[in-house]
Amino acid sequence: MAHAVTCVVVGAGERGTVYSQYAAIYPDRLRVEAVCEPRKVHRDRLVERHDVPKAFDDWRALVSMPKLADFAIISTQDQQHCEPAVALAKMGYHLLLEKPMATTPEDCRKIAAACDAAGVMLCVCHVLRYAPMNRRISELIQMGAIGDVISINHTEPVGYFHFAHSFVRGNWREEASSAPALLAKCCHDVDLIRHWMRPAVVSRVSSFGSLSHFTAANKPAAAADRCVDCSLSETCPYSAERIYMDKIRAGHKGWPVSVLAGSPDIESIGEAIASGPYGRCVYSCDNDVCDHQVVAFEFDGGGRTATLTMVAFTEKLCVRQTHIYGTLGQIDCTDDRTVTVFDFETRSRTTHDCEAESPPGGHWGHGGADFHLIDSFVKAIATKDPSLIATDASDALASHLLVFAAEEARLSKSVVNVGDLT
Repeated sequence: MAHAVTCVVVGAGERGTVYSQYAAIYPDRLRVEAVCEPRKVHRDRLVERHDVPKAFDDWRALVSMPKLADFAIISTQDQQHCEPAVALAKMGYHLLLEKPMATTPEDCRKIAAACDAAGVMLCVCHVLRYAPMNRRISELIQMGAIGDVISINHTEPVGYFHFAHSFVRGNWREEASSAPALLAKCCHDVDLIRHWMRPAVVSRVSSFGSLSHFTAANKPAAAADRCVDCSLSETCPYSAERIYMDKIRAGHKGWPVSVLAGSPDIESIGEAIASGPYGRCVYSCDNDVCDHQVVAFEFDGGGRTATLTMVAFTEKLCVRQTHIYGTLGQIDCTDDRTVTVFDFETRSRTTHDCEAESPPGGHWGHGGADFHLIDSFVKAIATKDPSLIATDASDALASHLLVFAAEEARLSKSVVNVGDLT
């Protein structure tokens, strides 16, 4: 690149921190010009890490001054995406927008329309599209390795302690203040299924799911309202003592303990679980999002089918299980490293190892997909080539609208006919 691309970070939580670390690894490619974050400890941490020249406690400060950078990373809480996205797009900022786009169909459409009207690039962080194993699966489908895709079975194993952390105690526990779990957790899984099924289009969708376990009705009689006061804390799989204190005692200071304290150590994490939301009993929280859900998709009026399962109660943490069934073979991927193809004609099995494509430096999630997403977006801005972005505005919008249709089906206990996803 002739010169570094520049960005502003709106929301310096976990996701904003992950994407902006690209600037530390490749300072000649990306430079952070400003950070907007209401929490001082998170704002100061990013300023120090990247020597950021400007810092604000409110993103609206950016609107009152000339454009500072080429693009904005918007990684605020889900319900706070629309307003900054629309305002900054109008100013000419390209947008790297954390998933989900927004929490209503109307706000998703507003964002897509604003980017289209301003002529700016929008990359919604459907990171799974960029994961090496998923890219390999896409290539295999496109080259006809398994013939015509007839059915897909895809599972998102959230992980038992991850679900307790994020969706029972954490920021995504309540639909009114965040989003349905399917939207918050699996909008990019729905996007993957749409992508792999092309050119077939969804015609109908149904869905079933509920909050089954993390309720007051399932609270053990001996359990206390806080883990620090509970006689079961040494054996409960969801104990905050076990989830957080065990990690910090082992020297782990990244996610999830980094969510509890700006500078996590034994003292700060101990204080957080003693008095904060992450120390509450999982059966005494104000959560209401589904802890398991199944979605069934019909494509082309019944010519193709797919299922998506999201479940909290798993050993593996977000390591997707994918099985794709074609007329000439089958693709299986059950880890974040290998893709296996079974050929019906030759009755042979071929394994593709994606580990060699692991990214450099940093702590990248989603099997390295976080790195590949920000890398592709920075290059798209530098070269003015939107084709490097895997999910443009219209594509991301269509996937989100399909999630909303699935939620409508679950809540109405009906099969929803899917129309034009725009």
